[in-house]
Amino acid sequence: MPSFFEPPKTDRYALRNVNALLEDGNLAKRDIVVEKGKIADILTAGAAPIDIGPDLKGAMVWPCPVDIHTHLDKGHIWPRNPNVDGTFFGALTATMEDRKANWNAADVEARFDFGVATAYARGVSAIRTHLDSFPPQAEISWPVFAKLRDKWAGKVTLQASSIVSMDLFATDGGKQLADLVAKHNGLLGCVTRMAGEDHAGVPAGFDELMEKVFILAEERGLDLDLHVDETDDTTARTLIRIAKIALKRKFKGKIQCGHCCSLSLQEEDAIAETVKLCADAGIAVVSLPMCNMYLQGRKAGRTPRWRGVTVLHEMRAAGMNVAVGGDNVRDPFYAYGDHDMAETFVQAVRILQLDHPLDGWALAATKNPAETMRLPQAGRLAKGVPADLIVFKARSWSEFLSRAQGDRTVIRNGKAIDTTPPDFAELDGIVGAP
Repeated sequence: MPSFFEPPKTDRYALRNVNALLEDGNLAKRDIVVEKGKIADILTAGAAPIDIGPDLKGAMVWPCPVDIHTHLDKGHIWPRNPNVDGTFFGALTATMEDRKANWNAADVEARFDFGVATAYARGVSAIRTHLDSFPPQAEISWPVFAKLRDKWAGKVTLQASSIVSMDLFATDGGKQLADLVAKHNGLLGCVTRMAGEDHAGVPAGFDELMEKVFILAEERGLDLDLHVDETDDTTARTLIRIAKIALKRKFKGKIQCGHCCSLSLQEEDAIAETVKLCADAGIAVVSLPMCNMYLQGRKAGRTPRWRGVTVLHEMRAAGMNVAVGGDNVRDPFYAYGDHDMAETFVQAVRILQLDHPLDGWALAATKNPAETMRLPQAGRLAKGVPADLIVFKARSWSEFLSRAQGDRTVIRNGKAIDTTPPDFAELDGIVGAP
């Protein structure tokens, strides 16, 4: 779908009379002045000269969003290896089979690059991806990531975190992985379960293993990004243990925990204790609403009984940095998706009930993940930052949340880009034609 508006092709212009998504996460009528690829000024609507830009009649303007939790190395394998029953174990099994059979460097690069190109066309400016880092896959995927990080520099900022089952850190493989991650300027990460198991309960020896992860990160100056309690088992309480370890060690890096699904099913006192300790430890949490609604509570022939998401309202109220992410795309963990953070936010509003009021929640897709990723100029509208913007035809939250904004205008460094996503047919030679 073509963009509904093209900005002036000059070094200085204004987006006049827009509903700008400001740094507090709310909309306000503004004129945004762009000069030499940066935001030169943000003025009260009507203050910019008429002759330097069009009246956009209340169109919504966002900073380009940030997707802090993806799996670009898994992306788009659904056509050749779907999840036959839609369950978490079905996803694990299908992904493991596909990884063993197909994940050479060329395969990973083609699918990874396709995902980034799609996200770029949608207006995403930064992505953190998790890389399956079981040996020998780590030695294949991390160099591919480094190559594509260089390729996309200046368009999409790429970060990567390792993902393995935590029992790897009981072996010398944990140190080897930490060294590989540090070599590629990545983040150290794992899932809070053992290989071949789900997230039920707390794994034996959890505290000792997780402390090893912290120590390896500290020795190398790495931040942490962990997959936590992705289950409906209320005895899965590893999040609170991570917070206690972080406080005990006075960990100086950033910690992000993803999923944290079981917390929303626990008793209120347990929720409050966990949230407080996470806030005290400075832990950021990302919820993956589309993927977890797809996987959690799935039983054949039975209507799901819960939404699969964590207690994001309570976390934000406690002062935690909270975000939403796109997670998996067209792979066994989530059969759908298109690397579009606007869609992710819309679905998050509906699934997590982020409305009534919507006050400030758009930060969960923009400024908040940018802060966790240490990208101070991303995800915000402010004087002096790059003019990386999305102009949506919608004039209000009601319009934005009610109709897909396929005709958006994406502006990068002050210039409009082509918003046509790559054709799925480009992957036919990799994953097979439908």
